[in-house]
Parts: sequence; C-alpha cells; structure tokens
Amino acid sequence: MPTRTARTAWSGGLQDGSGQVELASSGVGKYDVSFPKRAADNADGTTSPEELIAAAHSSCYAMALSAQIAADGGTPESLDVTADVTLAPDPAGGFRISGVKLTVRGRVQDLDAVGFLAAAEAAKAGCPVSKALAGVDEISLDAALA
Repeated sequence: MPTRTARTAWSGGLQDGSGQVELASSGVGKYDVSFPKRAADNADGTTSPEELIAAAHSSCYAMALSAQIAADGGTPESLDVTADVTLAPDPAGGFRISGVKLTVRGRVQDLDAVGFLAAAEAAKAGCPVSKALAGVDEISLDAALA
C-alpha cells in the first residue's frame, strides 16, 4: 500500500504565526492554517488539524462501513457520514483531541436496522483511522535545522 504525504510550511510563533498545509501526494490543494483561528469558533477560511482528522475519519469510516455492509450481506446505496473532532485543553498541559463523534445515516438494501447498527459498530472498530485515533505505538521523527 502507498504512503501519502502532507506538508506544512509555517512562519512565526504559535499566536502570531500562520502556515499552509499542502496535500502533497494528491496535489489537490493547499490550505491556510493558524492557531488563533484553530482555537476560535469561526475558522474564517482556514482549516485545522482537527478538521483534517475529521475529513480523514469520515471518509475512512464511510469506506469501512460500505465494505462491512457488503460483508454482512447488504448492499449500500448511500452513506452520509459526519465526523466531529473536538480540541480541548489537556490536563497534563497543552491541548488534546477530547472526542470524536461519528454520525452516519445510510440507505441499505437487505439489512434491517439491527443489522445496519451491527455493521456500523464493526466498521467503527475496523476503520484504520479509528484504530489510529485509539492510540499510536510509535511516532517517528526526523528533525533538523535548515
């Protein structure tokens, strides 16, 4: 399986700085990031790590659920998945992701409500992004001054 890459160019300090995150593997876009806007109610045209995690989680989960429904004998017609990712102060210092809420509404053939709920729970447990958010054994770092 391939490795996907994103790159962020940042200038300045946390409160007065800003940057741009680039979806480098696909080349589909560059998006502004800023800590003050990250922590504000209004993102004002910028994205954040939490929004990018929400995008990753909702799309991964939709794929996992589609596969699980088929494995359970159903046919997915449509899935509408929303992931809400919340940033909060960390009691140990700094910030942390304090919660993720997945909401899904689906149109499925050959599965009843109980079967759909079972598939949805199994997909949540099996989704690679769900697994990544549950804990990471190793985070590697390559750091150097330019």
